[in-house]
Amino acid sequence: MKKACKSSGIGGQAVLEGIMMKNQEVYSIGVRRPDGEIEVHLSTHEGIGNKKLKKIPLIRGVINFVDSLVLGMKCLTFSASFYDEEEAKPSKADMALQKIFKDRAEKIVMGVTVAFSIVMAVAIFMVLPYYLADIFRRYIVSDTVLAVVEGGIRLLLFISYVLLISLMRDIQRVFQYHGAEHKCINCIENGLELKVENVRRSSKHHKRCGTSFMLIVMVISIIFFIFIRVESPILRVVYRVALVPVIAGVSYEFIRLAGNTDNLIIRILSLPGMWLQSLTTKEPDDDMIEVAIAAVEAVFDWRVYQGRAEEEPIEALAESLEEEAAPAAEQPETEAEEQPEAAPDRTAEETAEEIELEEIMSVEAAGLEGPEYEEEQEEASEGFQDIEDILEAEQ
Repeated sequence: MKKACKSSGIGGQAVLEGIMMKNQEVYSIGVRRPDGEIEVHLSTHEGIGNKKLKKIPLIRGVINFVDSLVLGMKCLTFSASFYDEEEAKPSKADMALQKIFKDRAEKIVMGVTVAFSIVMAVAIFMVLPYYLADIFRRYIVSDTVLAVVEGGIRLLLFISYVLLISLMRDIQRVFQYHGAEHKCINCIENGLELKVENVRRSSKHHKRCGTSFMLIVMVISIIFFIFIRVESPILRVVYRVALVPVIAGVSYEFIRLAGNTDNLIIRILSLPGMWLQSLTTKEPDDDMIEVAIAAVEAVFDWRVYQGRAEEEPIEALAESLEEEAAPAAEQPETEAEEQPEAAPDRTAEETAEEIELEEIMSVEAAGLEGPEYEEEQEEASEGFQDIEDILEAEQ
């Protein structure tokens, strides 16, 4: 097994008491229900745009950004449904929307919510920093320095926002699930078996995190606003809003590159985003890790990804070798002693005599009779008589 594997391509998001994991168009939501059981919901999300658009650099970044917002809102709503104390009665506005849009009411509400979220994010993190930095224009002449100051204010607003929401108990648990999501992906991509012990000791930081994406957006915006300048204050605001999709697309390409390479320069450039993740990821407990593992295994075959499906597990191989060696070790020592010793080597003459004797004995055993047998007996008798005559003559 290799120590590290290439990028798995899977991503996720922490939700209320759970985790969403997405692999291409398939996603799962793992939630720890109030009764302690793990609920896993499996579905698909094609998103906006066709497959060709999703392969074009820069454009695919904008599409994925919008898709992640839509799917994230949907998953948050699903996870929150397990913790509603009682069924909320539909309001008059809900009834009116249901009457007008019917089955499409939920999608319409979701779209409006996402659009409102994007507008508020652009207003707070793109437009507001410009006006706050413009206060220093009377003291700072250089537009380059003002662009850097604007970027610093933008980063300060983002960190302040994260710190404020982290004071909420529910958000603290969401950050713990966020850490569990990262740990599971790191565990898989480092070639380790996906189990609680290995996930626990994996890193809670990952280069493809959304927190790193937000930081890259802020850095890229500083670079854009340094080189793109206009004199009209109104146009400055307009092009800051208009360039948001472009900045998001460039930031996505960097995050994508960082997740698929281990280049030293990329690692260095990714460090600020990894440090910022210390605010949005916390160490999870084992129950949270179990939920994350369930969500991952519902959409991603990590064994095939790591090549484990083509290999025999080391533990099973060791057991088979032990079983083969066990019978030989269990044989009693007396068996070797009881075995007859190997016969010493014989000469060719002794072997020939043995063969001749065996032939004679076989003939006798067969009880052969007839002229041939009588002739052999007479020749043998004559041979013995000659030997006796020689001995008598010597005496």
